Amino acid sequence: MLINFFSFLRTPIIFICLVLAGQAASAQELHNSLEQQYKKYKPGSTQRMMITGKYAQALFFNNQEDKAFVILNENIAYARKLSDGKYAAYLYIISAINYRLLDNVKAYENASRLAQLYKEKTKDLETKGYVSYGLGWIQERNHKKAEAVRYFLKALSFYEKAPYSETLNTRKASVYRELNSIYADWNDYQLQEKYSKLSLEIAQQQNDPMNLFDAYMAMGYMYEKRYESTSDKAFIHQAESYYIKAVETYKANKAHIPIPSNLSFVAINLANLYLNYFPESYKDKALYYANLAKTQGIATGNHDHVASANGLLAEIALQKGDKEEAKKHLLAALTESEYDKVSNPNIKLSIFENLSKLFEDENNFKEAIFYQKAYLETFKQVYDQKSAALGKQLETQYEREKQKQQLLRLQLASEKQEQRLKEMSWQSLQQAQKLENLELTKENQLRKLEFTEMENSKKAQELRLSQLESFNRKREVDLYKARIDYKEKTNTFYIGLTASVSLLLILLLYAYFQRAKGIKQKEKLHLLEMEKVIQDSKISNLTVMLEGQEQERGRIARDLHDGLGSLLSGTKMNLYLLKDKSNADHQLQIERSMEQIDIAVDELRHVAHNLMPDLLLKYGLQETLVEYVSRMTTPKLDVDVQFLYYSDQLPLESQLLAYRIIQELVNNAVKHATASQIIIQFIENESEYVIIVEDDGKGFDINTLNHSHSAGFHNIRSRVEFLKGTMQIESQINIGTNIEIKFPK
Repeated sequence: MLINFFSFLRTPIIFICLVLAGQAASAQELHNSLEQQYKKYKPGSTQRMMITGKYAQALFFNNQEDKAFVILNENIAYARKLSDGKYAAYLYIISAINYRLLDNVKAYENASRLAQLYKEKTKDLETKGYVSYGLGWIQERNHKKAEAVRYFLKALSFYEKAPYSETLNTRKASVYRELNSIYADWNDYQLQEKYSKLSLEIAQQQNDPMNLFDAYMAMGYMYEKRYESTSDKAFIHQAESYYIKAVETYKANKAHIPIPSNLSFVAINLANLYLNYFPESYKDKALYYANLAKTQGIATGNHDHVASANGLLAEIALQKGDKEEAKKHLLAALTESEYDKVSNPNIKLSIFENLSKLFEDENNFKEAIFYQKAYLETFKQVYDQKSAALGKQLETQYEREKQKQQLLRLQLASEKQEQRLKEMSWQSLQQAQKLENLELTKENQLRKLEFTEMENSKKAQELRLSQLESFNRKREVDLYKARIDYKEKTNTFYIGLTASVSLLLILLLYAYFQRAKGIKQKEKLHLLEMEKVIQDSKISNLTVMLEGQEQERGRIARDLHDGLGSLLSGTKMNLYLLKDKSNADHQLQIERSMEQIDIAVDELRHVAHNLMPDLLLKYGLQETLVEYVSRMTTPKLDVDVQFLYYSDQLPLESQLLAYRIIQELVNNAVKHATASQIIIQFIENESEYVIIVEDDGKGFDINTLNHSHSAGFHNIRSRVEFLKGTMQIESQINIGTNIEIKFPK
């Protein structure tokens, strides 16, 4: 019998909330319905933002990823302008999930970060729960199951406190299915049964065919796992019952279940059940469901399901004694597994192991060794992935040790198997070699007889020639001795001459290379000294320039405050004294003049404060930026500053530089980008500080920045260079700009 090919695929069907597939006609109808609902609401409305998540998912699973991200970004731009972060958090986590499906690591990490940021700006518990669910979903796909469980339980805690809504139970059911899947992998049957039944209860309350199908599948899988651990026949019959309910639910509600691959999935489960756990009388059912899974998998383009169905058909063929048919199905399964973008390595494990066994039975040791090696390499990859994913969790310690032992046993068994196959192959080659040697020996004996006859005829001629040869050899020996003596004398002379010339050339070359090496080293040292002098000069000039700028700012601020401020105050006092002595008309004009002087004094103080903030010297960077943000915030401009892990240990000189950098970036966003929202983050890490300034302005082409002569960006770069830092700019037209600056502690 084949090694259980299907065992690696029998996991519950897990779908994220709102996941839609695009292969079926019903999925297209759902897509069209969502598109009509989306267009019905006006841009910027909260109704359109909420329908955007479902519509974007429908587009994504209908192979329209670009359009999905376009509408997500459009609505995120509107959502970010709202004071409530509910809608921005929801749309950002949808984007993160879609980016994770595309394996765009940088994009989904950034979207996840922003989703968490806006989650803190809302009090809506259901949205907080959905963001936690999305983060858990991503962690599970990154094989960090323990971290995923932490997020899922956090999501449930938010959902339990949230008020009832039309989507609340559906979102709870999604979390239950994810937890059911993880606890099934960990063989925790008690928790698996708990979340399976909770998911089924919600599906029955809502009478939702899609959720009912998923719940029946989860219950069937749970009882199948219970049977494997206890061998209690009652469990396997319950598993069969729930799988059949899933099939009946799909057939009765096909138009309302937009994922046609569900049918092939449950068919695979039933085929495996009948093949491995039921008597021979059920083999016809196993064959029926295996063929159904293959047909449905081909129709929906689900290569994993087609591969699994072929594996089951191979096992059925082998039980009938038809090895060629089994091999054909296994090779077809291997081909299907290669088509899938995210191929399940466990499928390949079973294919490689079974093909190796079949070729070994046929004495085709070369192919058997090839597939045995492929099996071992794939198993190592699977083991490494699981080890990395479960590295920090006590719950998986036992499983990891067991897998290590299994890996060692498999390596040893594979080595023994490979050695045995090589020995058998070598014995086969030795036998073939012996046969060839016997044939060659026979041919050699025949040739020896022929050579003997020829040699006898030649011996007579050789005897006559031997006398002549003896005489000729004697003469040749004498001539050879004379030539040898002459050549020895000539060779001795040439060898001596060649050695002398070679020695002289070596000495000359050595002297030349030593001199050239010394010259190069001197040039290199000179260049290094020049570079050091230039760098020191550049730093000195930059320091003097920055100090001069700050001193000039301070001088101007003092002159404005002490000179022009005092003058304006004196003028106001004179007008006040003149007011009492004037008539009513003049008093009105004097009051207006005094109001204008008050405005001028406030503006003067604002300018003086920007030139040299006293708060920075007294209270530090954090208080100064908070005060600066409060002054910049207007009804049309929302400016927010956040300090993360800041210990207030930054030197005063560096604080002033950081303040000037942020001040210049904010001024640029207000002046050039016409932004309505600006977010400033100041982060302190173990070895560096990070400044992030993000706005939702009109953006600009970064390529034009290198050719720009903007004094603002020149000042920013100078200060970043003085801090020995780096600056990274990301900007999209009509989307916004994100500038990140890092400098060491």
